[in-house]
Amino acid sequence: MTLLAATRSEYTKQFSTAGWWVLGIVLVVYVAFTAGVLAFVFGGVASGRLTGASGPAPATDGIPELVYSSATAVGYVFPLLIGTLMVTTEFRHKTLTPTFLATPRRGVVLVGKFVVGILIGLLYGVLGSAASIAAGAGVLGFFGIDTALDSPDTWTLVGRMLLAYALWALVGIGVGTVVRNQVAAIVIVLAVTLFVEPIVRTVGGVVEGFADVVTWFPSAASDALVGQTIFGAIGSGGGGTLEWWAGGLVLLGYAVVLLVIGLFTTWRRDID
Repeated sequence: MTLLAATRSEYTKQFSTAGWWVLGIVLVVYVAFTAGVLAFVFGGVASGRLTGASGPAPATDGIPELVYSSATAVGYVFPLLIGTLMVTTEFRHKTLTPTFLATPRRGVVLVGKFVVGILIGLLYGVLGSAASIAAGAGVLGFFGIDTALDSPDTWTLVGRMLLAYALWALVGIGVGTVVRNQVAAIVIVLAVTLFVEPIVRTVGGVVEGFADVVTWFPSAASDALVGQTIFGAIGSGGGGTLEWWAGGLVLLGYAVVLLVIGLFTTWRRDID
């Protein structure tokens, strides 16, 4: 089977089941809610409606970007999960057996997953970006805050968020190739993204000399790639950040390293 055929087969597997759109709906709701809350807080404070303050209004520069970037700040776990499920679901349901019989070259199968993973990551990026902009701009507009939708910087931000989503999907595929057990892989993904990294990044912001180490973490690299996120601003702690292109390369590096490890270990084992 050629790479084109393997990619077509993978595309059919992913889009003929309900998993991708169920996660997509949760992503839209979660991101829209987060962006709406951030816009309400920032917009309410900046306009003085929440504080009742009078006098000159605080500067609102950067507020729209912080609100819109919630699409990756909180939404990156979804492409990471879908990428992981793309591999672990096949191990769980033994659908890799007929796949490998049809395509003995397992590397071709994995590359096909990467191609479809990028597609799904971009799709999730569009959904997440649309949700954050729709909810965030609506609330900011209500408070009379400039939504910056006519700014090239805003759409540059969106482009970087799409790239981040695609890379997170690839990282998820890498995780799935290393950790075959679906339950274990999901637990690891959720534990790292929701607890381990946030805690370590927070500690890194207050422990001298540790902030530079934290900048190389996956989520920190993602924040650097996007360029402006609420968690990146909170957790920086005065430490340096990577250039946007370096953040993208670091995130891609995680995907490649996981892929190589999985390709030469788990991916070569027999499917029992």
